[in-house]
Amino acid sequence: MKINKFNIKAFSTYALSCILILGLSGCETDETQTVVNFTNLVWQDNFDTDGAPDAAKWIYDIGTGSNGWGNNELQYYTDRPENVKVQNGMLEITAIQESYMGSGYTSARILTKGLFERTYGRFEARIKLPWGQGIWPAFWLLGDDSNGSVIWPQIGEIDIMEYRGQEPTITHGSVHGPGYSGATPVTKSYELTNDRFDTGFHVFGIEWGPNYINYYVDDVLYNQITPSDANGEWVFNDNSFYIIMNMAVGGSFAGSPDNSTVFPQTMYVDYVRVYSQN
Repeated sequence: MKINKFNIKAFSTYALSCILILGLSGCETDETQTVVNFTNLVWQDNFDTDGAPDAAKWIYDIGTGSNGWGNNELQYYTDRPENVKVQNGMLEITAIQESYMGSGYTSARILTKGLFERTYGRFEARIKLPWGQGIWPAFWLLGDDSNGSVIWPQIGEIDIMEYRGQEPTITHGSVHGPGYSGATPVTKSYELTNDRFDTGFHVFGIEWGPNYINYYVDDVLYNQITPSDANGEWVFNDNSFYIIMNMAVGGSFAGSPDNSTVFPQTMYVDYVRVYSQN
């Protein structure tokens, strides 16, 4: 069953109340948040039709990329239904331990490049994450690189959700740009209390406007990144970005699987939605 995005108007009222009483009692977060009513739905995929992902919305990255997609990842990305399909109202991206095209694992990476790209908005997805050492699912945005004249990290990268499978209570939100990329992004983590990301669905999202990107999990805004946080050029005001959903195996962020890692592992996505400001 689909659920609606959380009530941003209610949260805005809460934030205003926090500002009014800050001098007396403070608020639950120490972040100063810019909250805008992004309520105009401009793009979505509710994954209602079984089979392959909608070809009008998604394309595939295939193979191992350069140096494991630049991260020493171990999987081979495919478009096979064993690795990516829509079933029972969910997108399923599955990592399998198998010998395939010279790699020891397979998985999938789908993206909206050339089909849907946007500057600013609210991007969110409702996801149930996998669990296990060396499993690295992500929901992220990459700047338009179609003309080939501007390359990463100059094009910019917004990681809405990154997750190490061996840390089932922690998710990470980051940006990468010139001077703050690779192992030194601008980043912050969010940790669940008395819950895990692999035991139920959670909404991961950003609200992105001129000179700020707000990060949230469910109804909790936990971070704001602005140009003053970046150790270099802010590249998030002019370029359009496309959506990527993937699950890597191994790599520099999550490390390699070990004997405790059980395969297959699946990331379940209930929906992906994008809103603009009213």
